[in-house]
Amino acid sequence: MQRKEVKRMPRISFVLLVAIGISNIGDWIYLIAYNLIILNMTGSPIAVAILYILKPVAAILTNGWSGSLIDRMNKKKLMIWLDVSRGLLLFILPMVSSLSVIYFIVLLINMGSAIFHPASLTYMTKLIPEQNRYRFNALRSLVDSGAFLVGPALAGILFMVGSPIIAVFLNGVTFIVSGFLTLLIPDVENRQEMQHGKKLSGFVMVKTDWKTVSTFSRQNQYVLRIYMLFSCITVLTAAIDSLEAVFARQELALTDFWYGLLVSVAGAGIIFGAILNTLFSHLLKPLGLIGIASVFLAAGYLVYAFSESFSIAGIGFFILSFSLAFAGTGFTTFIQTEVPIDMLGRLSSIYGWVESILVILCTGLFGLLAHFFSVRMTVVAGSGMLLIISLVLFIQCIKTSAVGVESVKQV
Repeated sequence: MQRKEVKRMPRISFVLLVAIGISNIGDWIYLIAYNLIILNMTGSPIAVAILYILKPVAAILTNGWSGSLIDRMNKKKLMIWLDVSRGLLLFILPMVSSLSVIYFIVLLINMGSAIFHPASLTYMTKLIPEQNRYRFNALRSLVDSGAFLVGPALAGILFMVGSPIIAVFLNGVTFIVSGFLTLLIPDVENRQEMQHGKKLSGFVMVKTDWKTVSTFSRQNQYVLRIYMLFSCITVLTAAIDSLEAVFARQELALTDFWYGLLVSVAGAGIIFGAILNTLFSHLLKPLGLIGIASVFLAAGYLVYAFSESFSIAGIGFFILSFSLAFAGTGFTTFIQTEVPIDMLGRLSSIYGWVESILVILCTGLFGLLAHFFSVRMTVVAGSGMLLIISLVLFIQCIKTSAVGVESVKQV
């Protein structure tokens, strides 16, 4: 990196943080809005669950091959194109009344997001110096690692002052703004790498990259174990969150206003956690954060699952969102450190492909259990499973940290 860009790094980091943060938060504002819209249209938990299933379906349709392109394309231009495309689709979405067309447009938006996230992760890893990544990731947890909570928090505020439809239109604006801000940050690509990407045919490129990721996983099994255990936590939180609106309405009897306030409490938790995370970043280690924060994350979901009132549910939301700020930061920093930059897009996309299949199966199962049994029973069971997996992850992180990453690599 040139000396001039090094001096500008604080400003570049700030613009990058805002651009990616706005984009990632935008992934959730429209989703929460359409939670309520589709629930009011159909009154069915299954119809709402389908909305969440579209996210992993989009990932399955893209993650198998998108990583191969991400590691070879100009990531800045790709991120801008994806932001603008998603913004335009969100302007169209409120004009549609057909449920099937709504699902299709949401699927296209999610496909863009499935490509955007590994692209932005690779871009950030290339741009931000290794010694600054943890602090940057701590700040980024405000709007990235905790995007599924910060986004709903903003959506909740918009519900209070307007309506879900207004939130969707404003969400479209956020994507356009994010694309514009991305124009202001530098390219990080090597021209020779771009030319290399063009020499490979699509099928051969994807096949070769799958073999490369498989070889890396066999040689670095500690990365695979921690990544997959954390992915299982992500899967369960996604499945539980798919019932969030139904739980709030049917089990807690909350109105749209109080539901919006509830997710705003979660937003406050992630903000507070991210602030503390940033202040003490020099004292914290990624592996320790992943393990401990995951256990507290599960505890927060258990409090929420057994809640009978807005206040208790709010406490649970605050605990889980506060913990997520630390868990997400630790996990992102761990992956950026242990995975070579030139294959980060491929590995995160392929691992994400597996995660997406699990999300579909788990979310569909939770929707059926909520339909045939009860929403509360399903949320309690999911939170219990989440606690068990988080304890296993905690033990794995402690073992890896005690032995040392370099020692684990040699085993």
